[in-house]
Amino acid sequence: MFDRDKFEAEGMVLSVDKPYRWTSTDVVRKVKALLRQAGYPKAKVGHAGTLDPLATGVLLVCVGRATKRNDSLQAEEKEYVAEIELGATTPSYDLEKEIDARYPIEHITEELLRSEVERMLGEQMQLPPIYSAKYIDGRRAYEYAREGLEVEIKRSKITIHEIEILEFELPRVVLRIRCSKGTYIRSIARDLGEALKSGAHLTGLRRTRSGNFLVEESLSLENVEKIISEMKQI
Repeated sequence: MFDRDKFEAEGMVLSVDKPYRWTSTDVVRKVKALLRQAGYPKAKVGHAGTLDPLATGVLLVCVGRATKRNDSLQAEEKEYVAEIELGATTPSYDLEKEIDARYPIEHITEELLRSEVERMLGEQMQLPPIYSAKYIDGRRAYEYAREGLEVEIKRSKITIHEIEILEFELPRVVLRIRCSKGTYIRSIARDLGEALKSGAHLTGLRRTRSGNFLVEESLSLENVEKIISEMKQI
């Protein structure tokens, strides 16, 4: 049962299972529209941690006073399941752009992959993709990339806590990755390809956990709509 007094006092955090091809901003806009229909046109809405359009999984959407928790929620550890194709690269490090080069993979064994994966653990300075939402002089990096402009992207400090090989069937591998905030899984794919003396790009990504929020407990957009419909003011 919806508790209006509690909502107005504390707001709420919705753990949404973001659909494929939706941007994080698309989800926020959807929640705002639903809130307007429910009689809360001035309710603040924001998300705690961007998820790429080609990724699915946990996206935390904060509503009302809960938007004050955005930064603390975003700082929590994340976990992903990443599908990677070895032997080919793309400018965006994922499927947003077409393959631009191919490399040999015959020398790659599961033992070699495991060895290089272990080398990637720990604190490091990661280079974000040029096709990313990183801000450079007030503009998103992908805006420069789409205009064909070359800009310098600064490396960011991240920590990779754990990488587990879930599947190995060349050219496809599936990894479970536990990491700090701000980690670009696309860059991990790129770096792994280089470490294997080949190439690689991300072909699938699902965020399975953000802090204590699990994907199996997250809400579909249909369920979000049902929850917010219960909030309609009479």
